[in-house]
Amino acid sequence: MSSPSNNPTPGQTPGTTRIVAGETTKPRRKRTLEISLAVGLVLLIGAGAAVASTVSRTTEAAPAAAASDTPAAELKLGYFGNITHAPALVGVSQGLIAKSLGETKLSTQVFNAGPAAIEALNAGAIDATYIGPNPAINSYVKSKGESISIIAGAASGGAQLVVKPEIASAADLKGKKLATPQLGGTQDVALRAWLGKQGYKTNTDGSGDVAINPTENAQTLKLFQDGKLDGAWLPEPWASRLVLQAGAKVLVDEKDLWDKGEFITTVLIVNKKFAAEHPATVKALLKGHVESVDWLNAAPAAEKSTVLNAALKESAGAALPADVIDRSLKNIVFTIDPLAGTYKKLLQDGVDAGTTTQADINGIFDLTALNSVLGGSPAGTKISAQGLGRD
Repeated sequence: MSSPSNNPTPGQTPGTTRIVAGETTKPRRKRTLEISLAVGLVLLIGAGAAVASTVSRTTEAAPAAAASDTPAAELKLGYFGNITHAPALVGVSQGLIAKSLGETKLSTQVFNAGPAAIEALNAGAIDATYIGPNPAINSYVKSKGESISIIAGAASGGAQLVVKPEIASAADLKGKKLATPQLGGTQDVALRAWLGKQGYKTNTDGSGDVAINPTENAQTLKLFQDGKLDGAWLPEPWASRLVLQAGAKVLVDEKDLWDKGEFITTVLIVNKKFAAEHPATVKALLKGHVESVDWLNAAPAAEKSTVLNAALKESAGAALPADVIDRSLKNIVFTIDPLAGTYKKLLQDGVDAGTTTQADINGIFDLTALNSVLGGSPAGTKISAQGLGRD
């Protein structure tokens, strides 16, 4: 995308001869020859500069025209070691995404929560990532629409507030200590917004009526088991792990807070610059993603559990008991629809939680490549951006 660096800059004339007016010490013939050579050199350099300018403009324009036909040499993909990221776990471990990418090399990086993945994406360390919706919204807002596009959904449901058995209602939470995966993450926003509706004040520094400590998921489990946390708002499989392995109970199932019980937990996003330069690669990524979601929705329960457990062991370092996998899967719906109609509420929850600012998020979706991939699906299948972008 850059113009050649070895062409002379238009107007630059290296090596020109300096002629001093009024010089009389040189013979006339020699002086005339010097002037002729100097004039010729200037004309030659001027012509060369003009050609260089034309070549530069041509080479600057050429990559833009060719970008849509040129797959990336490498796609760097992020995801989490969570059941809510099962399309990534399956797509990577079963080779569905790599196969779809063809000659493009697939590299992966596993994260604990959304804000860290966003930071990596904005820094160029990754090109696309599976992530919760609130960090995606926050990045879009902060960059004034320049950073990311949401290109597909991945999972709906699968997030709960689980607490100590003696906590019977929201009224029992005053003065308690709760955890979320990371400040500004989707579950962090959900907890803060919900507590606000219960009349509690929370602050991003951990102070307030209820203390919220952003904590890595595995550490949350240990702290809860050690009695140092009263509860946590977590995605699967961590909510199920606290219930089945640490004796927690469900105080709030997030699906009960949404119309029809539908709320997006995981989406697939891409760096806008990468997408503009390599649309063919983005489309190939989406093809593998759709195949992964289809596999999850069609595979027998036992096979699904086995594949996911193997992928979790590889990405997160440990397999899970069968009952944890089974409980997690019962709480999640795998879908390529990002449920765009829920994003105005998600944005408002972030504003209420103090982790984002009010903004226009029109344009956050670009579902054109997804719908192109779905072109071979049953008639009438089209995923809508609900007026918040392209579809």
